[in-house]
Amino acid sequence: MNKSIAQIREEFAAAEPSEWAGLYEIYADDARAGVKNLIRSYRKKEEALQKERERLALMRIYENKYGEYELICGIDEAGRGPLAGPVVAGAVILPKDCEILYLNDSKKLTAAKREELYDEIMEKAIATGIGMASPARIDEINILQATYEAMREAVSKLSSVPDLLLNDAVTIPDMIIPQVPIIKGDAKSVSIAAASILAKVTRDRLMVQYDEILPGYGFARHKGYGSKEHIDAIRKLGPTPIHRQSFIKNFLA
Repeated sequence: MNKSIAQIREEFAAAEPSEWAGLYEIYADDARAGVKNLIRSYRKKEEALQKERERLALMRIYENKYGEYELICGIDEAGRGPLAGPVVAGAVILPKDCEILYLNDSKKLTAAKREELYDEIMEKAIATGIGMASPARIDEINILQATYEAMREAVSKLSSVPDLLLNDAVTIPDMIIPQVPIIKGDAKSVSIAAASILAKVTRDRLMVQYDEILPGYGFARHKGYGSKEHIDAIRKLGPTPIHRQSFIKNFLA
């Protein structure tokens, strides 16, 4: 007896992409419109998957270029621009053969996708590290130096010492590990993209926690950035301990 369309749909859903071709062959002569539409939809998925893998191959150009290094670490930060909260840096060493589909610059991803990729990165990475510089530290030494400090801390937290650092745009002072700064690196390197996601998710989660402790500012929504809601709250309620005094002085005049 022929399988029902629902059964065939379940069979496709349970199969790995590498097994789809075999299923196309099995059901190629099935004349039912539902089966034909199902095969058509999976062929489209297969085409999209191939394009995604081609995109990721382009994002490995720097990892391949420096392939003589065994442990390549991507570094990026989140939170240089906000009025409140820390600047957070991520450091990630991925295996050379690692595939994480849809890995990209964290700013190009939805919050839900970042959370999903965060878990996959943590599962597949050889090593990860997070570093932070507090608002008070940012006020003390300026945001650029605080960012460098957070990046150095992130590298120090890695369980394996990297042989090379791929950084998003910057060269970190006081590092003995060789570095390659890459402009817009979070969109050009899988390692830096992974680091950008870890930094962004870590910081966003922290700002949600701050929102519970310090209600009225909307930290969970704007994550500390200078939205109208946030600026109005500062003027109405005054600054909190997590505000960067050097960033908000114009709003308190």
